[in-house]
Amino acid sequence: MRNTRATRTGWFGPAALFLAVAFPAAGLLGAVQPLTGLPDEVLQLTQFGPALGVAAVALMRPSQVWGLLTAGGARGPRGALLLSAVAITALAVAGALLLHGGVPVRHPGSLAAPFGVVVVAQFVGACGEEIGWRCLLQPLLRTRFGPLGSSAAVGLLWGAWHVQVFAQAPAYAAGFLAATVAMSVLLGLAWERIGAHRLLLAGGFHTLVNLGMLLFLDEESGAVEPMLLFGAASVLVALPWVLADRRPARADRLATT
Repeated sequence: MRNTRATRTGWFGPAALFLAVAFPAAGLLGAVQPLTGLPDEVLQLTQFGPALGVAAVALMRPSQVWGLLTAGGARGPRGALLLSAVAITALAVAGALLLHGGVPVRHPGSLAAPFGVVVVAQFVGACGEEIGWRCLLQPLLRTRFGPLGSSAAVGLLWGAWHVQVFAQAPAYAAGFLAATVAMSVLLGLAWERIGAHRLLLAGGFHTLVNLGMLLFLDEESGAVEPMLLFGAASVLVALPWVLADRRPARADRLATT
């Protein structure tokens, strides 16, 4: 019983504190954004809500947070992880091409800032999110729910954190949640084989996905079809990662029979 209680307090308290700060902090930052004049397509201040959640947990448990943020494992398929982000956009675009024969490609020069500035800002914002979701919350929940369960849970929380999505059509929200869960599972399973630089890799993955959506998918308009294509593409790209993760477990079971 003592070990069970220690395990629970080891993850539950920090996870609860992180969520209690990350959600309202994102809302406050979103309310401040119009006052700054910063275009949403360049950088959304809400993305730093999770980073503030990490800071709050670090004030209470600095050594635990430092250990989670600096944890590493064996070197793994880093290139495959970033290519998976590109594949998500490619599959969604392919679906749109099959349905309509074209996609609403946005020229980088039409953005609210030079494309290089947008890329850097998107990466900074993505890291502001990922330091919380993937570098703190996911490894915290992993101690209780394992790689797959924790990744799926983080995906649901990550999706729910985008509360504005639920003001859209139910199918739009469903497509978005499918995407966040699938991408979270993909990232969580990749972390089992990837060592250092997890924040940079997660930020790079997130940035590539965001840029793909910005340039090739009209999902910000609230259109349902692009979001459903995005969700389906995310699930399809995550599936090989899930199958690869299950294969060793199946091999172990066969070896013991």
